[in-house]
Amino acid sequence: MFRNKLFAVVVASSICLTCSAAETESEQKLRIICFGAHPDDAEYKSGGCAALWAKKGHQVKLVSVTNGDIGHWAMAGGPLAKRRTAESKLVAERLGVESEVLDIHDGELMPTLENRKTITRLIREWRADIVIAHRPWDYHPDHRYVGVLVQDAAYMVSVPFFLPSVEPLKKNPVFLYSSDRFQKPYPFEADIAVDIGPVFKMKVRALDALVSQHYEGGALGSQEKMDSVPPASQPELRLKWLEERWENRQGNEANRYRNALIKWYGEERGRQIQFAETFEICEYGRQPSTGEIRQLFPFLPQDDR
Repeated sequence: MFRNKLFAVVVASSICLTCSAAETESEQKLRIICFGAHPDDAEYKSGGCAALWAKKGHQVKLVSVTNGDIGHWAMAGGPLAKRRTAESKLVAERLGVESEVLDIHDGELMPTLENRKTITRLIREWRADIVIAHRPWDYHPDHRYVGVLVQDAAYMVSVPFFLPSVEPLKKNPVFLYSSDRFQKPYPFEADIAVDIGPVFKMKVRALDALVSQHYEGGALGSQEKMDSVPPASQPELRLKWLEERWENRQGNEANRYRNALIKWYGEERGRQIQFAETFEICEYGRQPSTGEIRQLFPFLPQDDR
């Protein structure tokens, strides 16, 4: 009898230790949510870091706040929204992350209370440590209003009686802006710069799924532009065509923010980095220390350089 009780205690203790270890491991996993205006924006701006986080076992979600239903020169409406949602889902699968496309018409996003609640709900439900979005200064109204809505949620995510049906966050996330080239009211500041070289080809392979945007030209495309792209019957040539364009795009990002790369990676490595993604810390939300940034971006060098 005693031995049976002792065995039961040992088993129970083992279970508790296992559960405790699992909970600790779960608590250590980061949760990142990236908002883009259309089913390509978050993928373009954060796809490399999303892959790096995912490779380390962290949880990433890419959200398109509109359904992209006018983002093509030759088709629109429900069929295009379904097509672009499927493309976005495939990108996420190839990156090893999750995705969601909201059913809001492309070109019609407004910073309403209803939409603020939607963004707040998504951040809370994801239990986000990091939230990434456009800056609220951009050529496209949908981009601007995603930035405004995420900024407006930055405080509300922790307020208990705002959207009380969803549990508020106990710790305010770090809110980040993705990069852009706009100069007014002030230019983008690269507070964080990440070497995405190790996953660059993976990102391009994922973006290859965005057929309607890359190979067909999206909203401003044309048959003439499509005819200048390698045909679908030559997928390897298409992928090479796409890779060359993203080498230029991510290479320019690395060169433009070279000083930020040197800050995070040191002089020698920082000067050698070919491809980068960069982020600006929003003044709303939690203000991370340098040490915390290295914890939130665990693929950055983990020293005090």
